[in-house]
Amino acid sequence: MSRQHVVGLISDTHGLLRPEAIDLLKGSDFIVHAGDVGAPEILVELARLAPVTAVRGNIDKGAWAQALPKTDVLQVGEVAFIYVLHRIEDLDLDPAAAGFQAVVSGHSHKPGFQWKDGVLYVNPGSAGPRRFSLPVSIGRLLVDDDKVSVELVEIEMKAR
Repeated sequence: MSRQHVVGLISDTHGLLRPEAIDLLKGSDFIVHAGDVGAPEILVELARLAPVTAVRGNIDKGAWAQALPKTDVLQVGEVAFIYVLHRIEDLDLDPAAAGFQAVVSGHSHKPGFQWKDGVLYVNPGSAGPRRFSLPVSIGRLLVDDDKVSVELVEIEMKAR
């Protein structure tokens, strides 16, 4: 009997990990950070919630950031494979031919998803500082065996 896995998706924190994002990621089995982390403390905080797969974004500089790969792969369960990179424009393989069920990217700060050739492409948007009029958001990838679906969640800011 299979069990559904929840993969929390976050990107473009730019050094700001909002308490609201932490609350929304609680209960995740895994967390993917799709780059532009901004500070190593972000990954430490996320790792308190679940194992983290993180890639380096274009603003990630310094020794801590050099330790992050430009791309990574997360296996969820026995047969679900997720390819992670920061800029979708840098995708240099055919995810369907390579056997991936999902591709997670960031960079644009625009949350969205689409299916292409049986692969789910997801950008959770930006969970860091608001940019222009774009929403602040995260995502959740729901994995049942090799079937994936996604929820994008706009973060509602609490009055401070």
